[in-house]
Amino acid sequence: MSDISSILFKERLSKDDIVSLLLAENGDSRLLFEHASTIKREYMGDKVYFRGLIELSNICRKNCYYCGIRKSNAKVSRYNLSDKEVMDAARFAFENRYGSIVIQSGEISSQTFADRIEKLVKEIKQMSDNRMGITLSLGEQSEDVYRQWFDAGAHRYLLRIETSDEELYRKLHPADHSFAVRHNCIKSLQQIGYQTGTGVMIGLPFQTVESLADDLLFMENIDIDMVGMGPYIEHADTPLFSERHKLWELQQRFDMSLKMIATLRIMMKNINIAATTALQAIDPVGREKAV
Repeated sequence: MSDISSILFKERLSKDDIVSLLLAENGDSRLLFEHASTIKREYMGDKVYFRGLIELSNICRKNCYYCGIRKSNAKVSRYNLSDKEVMDAARFAFENRYGSIVIQSGEISSQTFADRIEKLVKEIKQMSDNRMGITLSLGEQSEDVYRQWFDAGAHRYLLRIETSDEELYRKLHPADHSFAVRHNCIKSLQQIGYQTGTGVMIGLPFQTVESLADDLLFMENIDIDMVGMGPYIEHADTPLFSERHKLWELQQRFDMSLKMIATLRIMMKNINIAATTALQAIDPVGREKAV
């Protein structure tokens, strides 16, 4: 039995075990994928759940160095859907038997915004006779705002940590952005009762395989409910684009993303793992390969 085979059947993986799986190649990586697929079928079945993603707005108050919709990017064309457009999209999802929708936007923090989301969540619940699940992905907010939206009927929240490595986090964000604040937001969401999701980018400049292993352990340690992670895709109108010479090749980032998904499935057998659109940006059938 190969070293990889012995790792795959451990009850709990160490950091060294995870690094070994993430570095697996050829036959070893096939063993990893096959074992992850077996676990998925045993614990999750063969169903794929479609989520209707509503991109509410690309207006954002934050200035993350990697993001194309960062506040200081004057080249991006900003938009903000109307309430009618959001409701039309939600109604389409409901009538076409989507189990849930995701309302996602850049990070906006104001009571006006909080009240608008509350109103939309309540209207969607009423329109669907309380049958449409609602996931929010609206960034860092106060605990009171998270509770306001939860009480209105939202039941899931996705807040990507992007990396669990605090030193790397500081390289990706301006000084006024805080890893501790983001981590505490995740804790607040869990305490309120949301099914809470997070995720990381894979193949960032300055990122190591050991750092990615720590990301998976971070998700396991906080007992996350769902994960959305995928390859980092550089954007020309961002400060981090100047570090593109340090990036892995696109195919390497794609392959590592699949190994991250497979390893996390082995570690956290019954959580929801999204097949993200970033995978499809590299490979036309990237999402299907992730599934």
